Amino acid sequence: MELSNIEPQIIWKNFSKLNAVPRPSKKEEKVIAFIKGFGEDLGLETTVDEVGNVIIKKPATAGMENRKSIVLQSHLDMVCQKNNDVNFDFETEGIKMEIDGDWVKAKGTTLGADNGLGVATIMSILESSDIPHPALEALFTIDEETGMTGALGLKPGQLEGQILLNLDTEEDDEIDIGCAGGVDVTITQNYPTEASKGQIVKITVKGLQGGHSGMDIHKGFGNSNVILGRLLYKGLEKQNIELISIDSGGLRNAIPREGAAIISVRNAQEFMEEATALKKDILEEFASVEPGLQINIENSTSSDKATSEADSKKIILTLKSLHNGVYRMSPDVADLVEASNNVARVELKGGELKILNLTRSSVDSSKYSVAEQLKSVAELAGMNVEFSGSYPGWKPKPGSEIVQLMEKLYTEKFNEKPHVVACHAGLECGIIGANYPEMEMVSFGPTIRGAHSPDEKANIPSAQKFWSFLKDILANIPQK
Repeated sequence: MELSNIEPQIIWKNFSKLNAVPRPSKKEEKVIAFIKGFGEDLGLETTVDEVGNVIIKKPATAGMENRKSIVLQSHLDMVCQKNNDVNFDFETEGIKMEIDGDWVKAKGTTLGADNGLGVATIMSILESSDIPHPALEALFTIDEETGMTGALGLKPGQLEGQILLNLDTEEDDEIDIGCAGGVDVTITQNYPTEASKGQIVKITVKGLQGGHSGMDIHKGFGNSNVILGRLLYKGLEKQNIELISIDSGGLRNAIPREGAAIISVRNAQEFMEEATALKKDILEEFASVEPGLQINIENSTSSDKATSEADSKKIILTLKSLHNGVYRMSPDVADLVEASNNVARVELKGGELKILNLTRSSVDSSKYSVAEQLKSVAELAGMNVEFSGSYPGWKPKPGSEIVQLMEKLYTEKFNEKPHVVACHAGLECGIIGANYPEMEMVSFGPTIRGAHSPDEKANIPSAQKFWSFLKDILANIPQK
């Protein structure tokens, strides 16, 4: 079955058009031009601000002129992750999609439903001629996934809307009214290298689920950086190690799925025996949640130089010490992760070390408490630490008029109450709200699974439910 044949056809048609356009974070030139052209072809007022956000305005339909004005908001960029055995260039190719039962997914790559389904939905409202709605401003932001620079660059006074509907959450029975803020923690150091003295061993970790480093951080998924750190630390018990290279993980907002380390040890056989015993324990620990986990420990070769035994020990001890996962659960909101850290990327090549972390929290003070703990560990090992890309959380306002309206409509329409929640992901609402403090905000969306990983998939019946709910909301927006 073609995507154009599933309902709602207008959304899947626009999603297919969008997914034909490459749109990696920080390389959104093609998709900015695509959305700008889309608005202009409809004859709607279309502008691109100085950072690249696209704003398209559409007047109210007949009889809706006296309703509160709406901002529909989604981000244009997508997380670009692929399986190692897939040959794909996110900068030049469109996403290759397929239908699997009730799900739409991609062939070995991220799907881009985060947040492409939101973008496609807004496109569908903009081009519609039979959907009642108040005056609309469609806000398409850039670079949400790797810094939120689009939202951060949005200036006061660019928007007039009184209510913002962010279409960027992933459970269709949730109404999101708050989110976590975040800060990037980058650890670096350069080390001298020398010819390795021992036998070469390669450790490879692969087959992990990965996933969203906010929404999935509490699920106990494996992290390739942490697993590599455990195996390397085990080797320190009986012998010295010289690190030659580490290449593990990827984007800050994705839980690392795979990685590899090449090392030099005095006795490869002894190291592999010890590491294999730990490998067995790790596989048992993760048997239920990571059934695809594979750990390979094998003899190898390398002509590259290594860091010294002393420097290698500092790096390994740091990897073993960095906090990864949930740091604190919220004492105020049931089952909500308040603070966490994702050790996202570890790279050592030619003596140059870089460790990327994304620290999240809905409370600024605990966000920096986690970040400072990471900084303390790294500085004890003589490494450099930089904080960057900090963005605020979004404080919940459960009594707002739009939240109450959506709860009422959802309950009447689906005969059950929605879950009104705050999430541990980073949504743009907190940043936008800093410049538009009077704007009421809500986030909701269709069901998506495996976001930020090649397992990402979007639920077809959920998209139908979401589309119907959104149209009801727009038709029932209160008067000014």
